[in-house]
Amino acid sequence: MPPRALRHLPLPWILLLPVLLGGCGGNWGWHVVNPSDPRGRANLGFMIEGLWATVSLSLAAILLSVLLGTGVALLGFSRYRALRLANRLWVELFRAVPILVLILWVFYGLPVVIGIRLDVFTAAWLAIAICDSAFEAEILRAGIQSVEQGQREGAAALGLSRWQTMRLVILPQAVRRILPPIANQFVYVVKMSSLASVIGYQDLTRRANELVVSVFRPLEIYTILILEYLVLILLISAGTRWLERRLGADQARPRDG
Repeated sequence: MPPRALRHLPLPWILLLPVLLGGCGGNWGWHVVNPSDPRGRANLGFMIEGLWATVSLSLAAILLSVLLGTGVALLGFSRYRALRLANRLWVELFRAVPILVLILWVFYGLPVVIGIRLDVFTAAWLAIAICDSAFEAEILRAGIQSVEQGQREGAAALGLSRWQTMRLVILPQAVRRILPPIANQFVYVVKMSSLASVIGYQDLTRRANELVVSVFRPLEIYTILILEYLVLILLISAGTRWLERRLGADQARPRDG
């Protein structure tokens, strides 16, 4: 196809063009995921059953990471140097450690270190949340620092303590500003949750891997897996954009009086 003709194709067709051209060799076996075929429906159902496992792990991980990240971020604003140092150590350490490595270490290393063996969900949940908390801490730190200095001065003029200022004045405004970045971080967590499949967690990726072993059609199975993640991420992204519009509309609305 001439390069000039490519410019007139919609983006989805351009993205699908390599797949369509690659299928011209006649060696594709789409019957294994064909919904009109009983075996294909069974394979699709087996893969889709991992959707809840992916969503539940991602939701649990993002909730814990936000809680941990909030605590770590607040350490960075402490008047004590040791607590500020703890903040930097946590952020730099867990931003540097790959999530896959930490998942393997938590699942296989903790039984050796402290004698406690975690199930696959708990191990993946803790590892993903701990790694992501370093990023959440930096997001919250930026949100807190974005609050105008006049807010702190006004709280001090009212006689509020340092903790009361942070809890009643700074954090509510910071949380409002960082909701869209946290929603975007949730997309990252959903994608990283696929790494839990290496320890046997029955998410979308693990079920796709098991199906590949049984039907010997990796190209078709992993294509469907890509589409599953694509639909899931697009839904999350749409919700993120809706949230950003709502927050933008609220901030742009003029105040009465």
